[in-house]
Amino acid sequence: MKILVVEDDKLISQSIKNSLKDYYSIDTALDGEEGLYMAEQNIYDLIILDIMLPSLNGDEILKSLRKNGVSTPILLLTAKDSLEDKINGFKIGADDYISKPFHIEELKVRIEALLRRSGALINENILKCGNLKIDIKIRELSINNEKVNLQAKLFDLMEYLINNKGTILTKEQIFDRVWGFESDTAINIVEVYMHKLRKTLVEHGCDGEIKTVRGIGYMFKSSDKSNV
Repeated sequence: MKILVVEDDKLISQSIKNSLKDYYSIDTALDGEEGLYMAEQNIYDLIILDIMLPSLNGDEILKSLRKNGVSTPILLLTAKDSLEDKINGFKIGADDYISKPFHIEELKVRIEALLRRSGALINENILKCGNLKIDIKIRELSINNEKVNLQAKLFDLMEYLINNKGTILTKEQIFDRVWGFESDTAINIVEVYMHKLRKTLVEHGCDGEIKTVRGIGYMFKSSDKSNV
């Protein structure tokens, strides 16, 4: 799962990233304009958003995202902790609110609660499609109850596809989600990894399939023999 942290304090941003990186893929933005651009790509499961930011504040980012139909859960992170500030945050579209200074364990619990509420965490991190099952927590994929070993990026790719089953994803969306904005890898790596993943699924008898949508991207769907 992928989380965006929009926080201009480098120490806080790095601390959050270090604390969460073993459980989630983390992207960071240090100012409001960069944060808004990244959030608008709609590739995140959750956004942690500071209110007091340079170039564009958190309230403006939140309003813009909700106006443009981005429904990603947003946790506001701020030193402003009055009741009025909290009510305003919820009114303009925040899903939760945590005040600085905060304990990292509380942040983790709030993140888990938001992901469960949004449906991103289902059945304790188990994702299924036909005879394919992914355990996100231990990063394990199995087909017909047999474990399939995948490289880290292939696992991330499969997780993203199954989380968006039946949805057409562009190569740009897939690249940004799996490899990240800061990657210096060429975007054609998506085609290479799709070929590898498709081959692996076929070899192990998976009854879900990766469809190429010409000129657009890819879609993972249940095959005709699976209704799951």
